[in-house]
Amino acid sequence: MADVRLLAVGQKMPSWVSDACSDYLPRFRHQFKLHIEEIPASKKEGAEAQSEHKKKLLDRLKQNDFLVLLDERGRSYSTFELADQMTQWELSGRSLVFAIGGADGWCDAVRQRADSQWSLSKLVFPHPLARVIVVEQLYRADSVRQGHPYHRS
Repeated sequence: MADVRLLAVGQKMPSWVSDACSDYLPRFRHQFKLHIEEIPASKKEGAEAQSEHKKKLLDRLKQNDFLVLLDERGRSYSTFELADQMTQWELSGRSLVFAIGGADGWCDAVRQRADSQWSLSKLVFPHPLARVIVVEQLYRADSVRQGHPYHRS
C-alpha cells in the first residue's frame, strides 16, 4: 500500500476546495491513499517567502521521500503519460510526495532536492485551484492504471 502525500503551501482554503478534495480523497483505492498536509504560508514575499517554505517543506520530508514538485518549469503530461509516470515513480520504492508551492513558487534549492517536476499547464493557477486539479489528476491517472471507467477519452 502506498501512502502518498500532497504537501501544499496555504491554509484555510475556501470551502469549495475542501469540498472538492473531500469528494475525491475517499475514492482513491487503498493501494494509493492520498493525504493532504498543509504548510503555513509565509507572510513574507519573494526570496524570503521561498526560503521559509523551503525550510518548512524540507522539515516534513524524510531523506528517502521521492519528491515531485509542482512547478511551471516542470514537465507536462497527458493523462496516460501521467499514469505511466506515476507507476515509474512508485517503482522507485520510495514514498511519493507531491508539493505545491506558495505564490512565489519554489527556490532553486528545492528544485535541486526534487526528484521530478510536474507542470500542470503553461498557465498559472491560483493555489486553491491547483490543489483541486492535482488531487483530481492523480485520481484520474490512478483510475487509468486500474482500468476504471472514470477516465473516458
